[in-house]
Amino acid sequence: MNATPETHAQKVVKFVQELLLEETDRSRIGPALIADQIDLVLRMKPSWGEGLDRAAVTEELIRRFSMWIGRDGTLKNDAGHVAWLEAARKKDWRLWQRYREWLERDLPLDAIDALDRSTDGILGLLEDPRREGDWDRRGLVVGHVQSGKTGNYTGLICKAADAGYKIIIVLAGLHNNLRAQTQMRLDEGFLGYATAPLAGDTAPIGVGEIDGDPAIRPNYVTNRTNNGDFSTAIARNLGISPEQRPWLFVVKKNKTVLTRLLAWVRNHVADSRDQETGRRLVTKLPLLLLDDEADHASVDTGEQVFDEQGRPDENHSPTEINKLIRRLLHSFTRSAYVGYTATPFANIFIHERGATREEGLDLFPSAFIVNLAAPSTYVGPARIFGLRTTNGRDGGLPLVRVVADHQDAAVAGGWMPQGHKSTHSPPAVTSDGVPASLRTAILSFLLACAARTVRGQGNRHCSMLIHVTRFNAVQTEVHRQVADLMRGITQRLQRRIDSARLVEDLRKLWVEDFVPATEAVRARVDDPSIRPVSWEQIADVLPDVASDIEVRMINGTAKDALDYVDNAATGLKVIAIGGDKLARGLTLEGLCTSYFLRASRMYDTLMQMGRWFGYRPGYLDLCRLYTTSDLIDWFGHIADASEELREEFDLMQASGGTPRDYGLKVQSHPVLMVTSRLKMRSAKTLMLSFSGQVVETVAFHRDPGVLRGNLKALRALVDAIGVPDESPRIERIRPSMKHEWEGALWRAVPADRITAFLAAYKTHPDAYKTDARLLGEFIESMSRTGELTSWTVAILGGGDRRVIELGQGVAVKMPQRSQRTFTADRFSIGRLLAPRDEAIDLDHASWAAALDLTREAWKADAGRNQTSEPDAPNGIAIRRVRGFGADGVPPRSNSGLLLLYVLDPGRTGVEFPADVEGIVGLGISFPGSRSGVKVEYKVNNVLWEQEYGSSE
Repeated sequence: MNATPETHAQKVVKFVQELLLEETDRSRIGPALIADQIDLVLRMKPSWGEGLDRAAVTEELIRRFSMWIGRDGTLKNDAGHVAWLEAARKKDWRLWQRYREWLERDLPLDAIDALDRSTDGILGLLEDPRREGDWDRRGLVVGHVQSGKTGNYTGLICKAADAGYKIIIVLAGLHNNLRAQTQMRLDEGFLGYATAPLAGDTAPIGVGEIDGDPAIRPNYVTNRTNNGDFSTAIARNLGISPEQRPWLFVVKKNKTVLTRLLAWVRNHVADSRDQETGRRLVTKLPLLLLDDEADHASVDTGEQVFDEQGRPDENHSPTEINKLIRRLLHSFTRSAYVGYTATPFANIFIHERGATREEGLDLFPSAFIVNLAAPSTYVGPARIFGLRTTNGRDGGLPLVRVVADHQDAAVAGGWMPQGHKSTHSPPAVTSDGVPASLRTAILSFLLACAARTVRGQGNRHCSMLIHVTRFNAVQTEVHRQVADLMRGITQRLQRRIDSARLVEDLRKLWVEDFVPATEAVRARVDDPSIRPVSWEQIADVLPDVASDIEVRMINGTAKDALDYVDNAATGLKVIAIGGDKLARGLTLEGLCTSYFLRASRMYDTLMQMGRWFGYRPGYLDLCRLYTTSDLIDWFGHIADASEELREEFDLMQASGGTPRDYGLKVQSHPVLMVTSRLKMRSAKTLMLSFSGQVVETVAFHRDPGVLRGNLKALRALVDAIGVPDESPRIERIRPSMKHEWEGALWRAVPADRITAFLAAYKTHPDAYKTDARLLGEFIESMSRTGELTSWTVAILGGGDRRVIELGQGVAVKMPQRSQRTFTADRFSIGRLLAPRDEAIDLDHASWAAALDLTREAWKADAGRNQTSEPDAPNGIAIRRVRGFGADGVPPRSNSGLLLLYVLDPGRTGVEFPADVEGIVGLGISFPGSRSGVKVEYKVNNVLWEQEYGSSE
């Protein structure tokens, strides 16, 4: 087989990487040192220099050595667990060794070492497959969206098989395309051969080309074809004996498939019976069951009843997929369940004691939850959207474009109106048929493909996602319109007839959109392969690139996934049109452009649809997300909640928390309770805790009467608490700086003053997180237990704004907050509190302790939003130190913080009558607490579905 310049380049990268690892001072690794080492390698192997792109090799090596990875976080419960995994046990693990070598072609060694550590950690939390007796371990691995979870579980499977797990079942999505894609990846990374319906047709691939020894070759049951799932024909002819090598099953989460698999296990593999129930059991073969996208379809959404002692109803009938997964596990006396997901909230909502007679325990991850660290090169929601500040979102990348021409809201019509039916036929709304925004998105995809070609990435996959409807019939019509448009573009560019307008539109888009975006991304992201490209270079390759682009519908068959594998050498350039089949799991390789309209608001659905998160080496600046302002708001909102829960996890790990502790925290979280996919069948009561949370008003009434009433309530509060302790200037000395505020501050205000103010203050019904009645109830309940009895109250303003008099000599300058969205009865802002405001009641030692906590958590996970170490504590750390204390800092769980702001009505962008003097907003920072006090929140199913969409 003749070696290509590409394989030469891989070898040069591998050898030079080994040489550079000897370099003790990593700061010396730059173009000059790399050039010397390339010369050294080529002197030994001159033939590798033929056609070698030295610049590309240099860029790849710089990228590899500028990436760093934090450590995974773990919450665990070791009850009944026997530690077993030691270095000596791993000595002859050939399946892992060949997978590791295979990964070395594309990954930095630091990343492979991190994967080795991570998979050791997870495997060590499972039981030793050689351990006798009955055991059952259940855990959850949480990765970021599109951050390499498959690579992690492939490594885990290799090690589990090396250790002695005999039956490995992977549950891979609901559709054939995702199951086939997972099978292909495991063919490459674990089996080492391309699976086929006939055993003799298997050719070595992936790890099989590194070590294809038949003695270690795992067995397969399912294969990579569209019909390769576990079938009746397979079940009839399959027999497994304990002495054999491990067996791999890759199956869909499908009732028929799982019923068939369960029957086969019970009838053909079981070797014993349960003495009490007569259940057939497998005692000789340890099982590893891996559940990919574990929050999808695996969770029992039925309502299990518990008695007053917390005992579950044993006769409860779980939902179908959940029931079958649990019965599979319950059929083995030695089993391990590991769920993988980026959105763990539904899994954590599973009741920890949920159990039934037939199915055994529910799938709550009682043994462990592992939070995978993402590399510094990972681009997640917080990097794309930035984080909330009082001036809107800050720190995001300039890659998001707003779509507003997809519907005509006035007549509830247009190209793709929200809430359209399956019979909708998208009308031609421009001379190109599709909305101008979609045409622009397609042109930007064309430019992205062209720029990647100029940068030497022409043979890499390049994808565009169009997700505008969940109905297949509507998708078919969108496919026709897009294919027509793309055909016209290609013909004009190739024939150069009637192409002047098109070429000018492309040039203008390149110069006005792409050039400045590239500059901005280069300034923010450390990736040397993002190089400026001129319009002339783009124009040269456009005709050829356009002719390579295919327009396809993704309809859930294996062919969707196969084509990326079949076109690995040349790279597939594809515009993929789809709905739910695209929404979960199926990876669109090299995703550059997304056009996304579906207004689903369920938390985890949205996160899963965030496929533009992930790794974009050398082309992040070319990526674009076209979507509605509504969805941009929601993605930002989710980025914040997700980040907050990861920080919560890190801090809980530092204090030795268990999965149960985290579950209790998530289950009472006021944002997640409204966005989780808990199925609301009827009016339902949720129990919420605000401990360790911050709440703030971002949705305000527009009714002048309500606004006047709220200002009156504030003046009554000022009257009741008297002259402030600090005013008009508030100062705090920090370790390396001084923080100053303008306003007024009171200390040691009793709780009844706060609850009286909340009783008089009216929040907008949409402000579910800051329901004044609920907050007042919570504070009352806490003060009865001796917590939240003493409050700091601060009214903050500043700048060169209008002054408002509030009584007791207090006059504050009214801050400005711009409205982000508004309706007939409310307007919303981005954020009311400035992050540092939450620390206004902390002394020097408490602030420093909170900063240490923040930095500790930040170091654990490099793939977070910030690239430099935090210089101020985050809110979670502030609230934790306030509630629980730290070294040398006593806890103050009795201390709450009420922050008040009077916004200038003339600076909101909304018109108000002249007698509306000011708009009162409030923020409350609650200290951490272990008291377990909760308040009751009722949700009505109909309102829920109107606001958040169905949980399906």
